[in-house]
Amino acid sequence: MSQSATGQESTAVPAPPRALAKVPEITAWFWITKVLTTAMGEAISDFLNATLGPAIAVPLMLIGLGVALRFQLRSDRYEAWPYWTVVAMVSVFGTSAADALHVGLGIQYPVSTSFYAVVLAGVFISWYRSEGTLSIHSIHTRRRELFYWATVLATFALGTAAGDMTATSMQIGYFASGVMFAVIIAIPAIAHQRFGLNAILAFWFAYTITRPLGASFADWFDNPHHLGGLGLGTGPVSLGLALCVVAAIQYMAVNGVGVRRTAAVASVEPALAPAR
Repeated sequence: MSQSATGQESTAVPAPPRALAKVPEITAWFWITKVLTTAMGEAISDFLNATLGPAIAVPLMLIGLGVALRFQLRSDRYEAWPYWTVVAMVSVFGTSAADALHVGLGIQYPVSTSFYAVVLAGVFISWYRSEGTLSIHSIHTRRRELFYWATVLATFALGTAAGDMTATSMQIGYFASGVMFAVIIAIPAIAHQRFGLNAILAFWFAYTITRPLGASFADWFDNPHHLGGLGLGTGPVSLGLALCVVAAIQYMAVNGVGVRRTAAVASVEPALAPAR
């Protein structure tokens, strides 16, 4: 303990150490890269399943996700390449996970969409009951990070099923679905800025919508003309989107986009407190 000017020992508690954030600051680059990874994941998943078959492709996707997640969890702070590699692998594997219920088990998209909505709600409830917050600004511990990635995976599965439901079951079409989700994703931003919608709720609402937004346009690019697409093929679309994702991640890594430091927080935070 230090001594004051009067010679008495000070009993002041030292300031807590600053905890390093494991997720990036939310910037325009975050949303751009997020949509690109969702589109890429849709195209790559379709390409691998068609080329290798689900029996080989899905286990490979799961292994890739596990390896990427291992590197991310071992890092003590946000770094562009480990973080976004996990996001990309979640996108690839999450697409197949959502398609498995429809293709493998014959479950209709409205049912699978409802199922994944319940799964996502369950993850949110478990996360909040355990940690007292759903804020991404509090991802400083291993358990919170695991809840975060479980939520990300659930949003990908839900978004994939929802996008397929609107494009095929509701017969809206891929391009029209993409435009519709582009409009929907603006709702939480406007509601937050103009009407005070809770920041955490707005973030996860928009985050979930990025999946069907990116996937709808990816399907529009690669699907044949008779299915309402441009017929570019999953291979070329996968490669093109992968190059865009790599370029975006490299730009963020070189320029430090998204890197931030946040003060250590209490273990329990108010429910759905506005994220700053």
